[in-house]
Amino acid sequence: MVYCTKCGTKNEEDVEFCVKCGANLWVSREKRLERRAKEWGEEFGRRAEEWGEQFGRRAEKECFGLPHGGAIVGLIVGVIIILLGVSFVLGIEIWNYLWALIIIVIGILIVAGAIYSLRRRS
Repeated sequence: MVYCTKCGTKNEEDVEFCVKCGANLWVSREKRLERRAKEWGEEFGRRAEEWGEQFGRRAEKECFGLPHGGAIVGLIVGVIIILLGVSFVLGIEIWNYLWALIIIVIGILIVAGAIYSLRRRS
């Protein structure tokens, strides 16, 4: 049922003019559709903005897929720097193994992140 915007009379859905006052009902239908489209667009924009904020917060908390992964990476980099300093003071040649150590650590972080994300999904 369609209500006339001019007199408020209830009309059938497929009529073009109001049965009481003769007002054009198609114009009011177009306005309603425009208003609904605007409301839906605003709702879509609001939801997209909320999703973006949630995604941004989650991305800030995770690195390599691990919660607080940035702190973990920082700790590992710190340990590597300490090992380099100790090896320099003691005269141990660790430079040959440094790149291998870094690659192994990055690999471990990636695998740990993948395992964590798989467990979180189930």
